[in-house]
Amino acid sequence: MKEKILVKATDMFLNYGFKSVTMDDIANKMGISKKTIYAHYKNKTKLVEDSTMHMFDIISNGIDLICDLHKNPIEELYEIKKFVMMNLKNEKSSPQYQLQKYYPKVHGVLRTKHYEVMQDCVVKNIEKGVELGIYRENLNIEFVSRIYFSGVNSIKDQQFFPLEQFPISTLMDDYLEYHLRGIVTPSGRNILNKIINSNQE
Repeated sequence: MKEKILVKATDMFLNYGFKSVTMDDIANKMGISKKTIYAHYKNKTKLVEDSTMHMFDIISNGIDLICDLHKNPIEELYEIKKFVMMNLKNEKSSPQYQLQKYYPKVHGVLRTKHYEVMQDCVVKNIEKGVELGIYRENLNIEFVSRIYFSGVNSIKDQQFFPLEQFPISTLMDDYLEYHLRGIVTPSGRNILNKIINSNQE
């Protein structure tokens, strides 16, 4: 039952937001009593914490599987972006923004774990791209990987990028293209243009 509650709560949080969804909402949706939920989770904060870690594990494992396919590094980043957006329901409820605002401690833990996984992934991606000659060989890899992580988090700040002006899926595409155009070689640019053109068809 605990696993079922976790799966349903995670789905509802991603669809409607961490703030909006109540324990009553989850109980009603599952056809169980609120008491049953509290038998497994002492409060909503604990459920939010477990839900974010559950989602983090799913996304981390998925990213590992994509990296294991040994795709072209540019294509790999687009595949990862597509996978993450699909699992976060295109971030329609702005989960990261709500988490930061209403559950700052949970957000802090998640951000640290997110950085560790993403940093490792992006560093390997850049190293592979340099080796293949599609990223510039004079890149400061530590700088590029950290500025990329910083940017991915910054564009989710609705104060600077309001959703009505910057839909999240378009924003992520624009940011990924912005990142890649700064580091690709001419041959890398050809690959990037092909991917962008095929995505627009």
